Amino acid sequence: MTHPNPTEKDLHALGEEVRRKLVGEERFARSGAGSYADPMMKEFLKVATTSLFGNIWARPGLDLKMRTMIICISDIATGRFDELDIHLQMAIRQGWTREEITEAVLQLLGYVGAPSTREAMKIASEVLARHEAGNPNVD
Repeated sequence: MTHPNPTEKDLHALGEEVRRKLVGEERFARSGAGSYADPMMKEFLKVATTSLFGNIWARPGLDLKMRTMIICISDIATGRFDELDIHLQMAIRQGWTREEITEAVLQLLGYVGAPSTREAMKIASEVLARHEAGNPNVD
């Protein structure tokens, strides 16, 4: 973003651009459906798009590939396994391979414990299998 003091509208537009790159055009187009059709969830998505994706994910210094793995590691370390599925889909879209994901998750074994690492490996295996079968998205 070239503007030194972006407006909320600028950040929202930038956030939408980042979300498109992370989730893909098809999923992005469906983002107003499902749970996000609810008025409260629409507001959540609006705020998340502006503040998280427009303001944080779009910052310089790290590429989207690195940011997706950071968020996956955060999900595992904090036990946010429902979010891990979504964030692993984003990581795969940014180029993370099966081998890299496996090693990143295994790295956590001694730091977050075997139960969390095991659950993360199961989820990663399912997400990768869906991706390899051509059906990557679960909403």
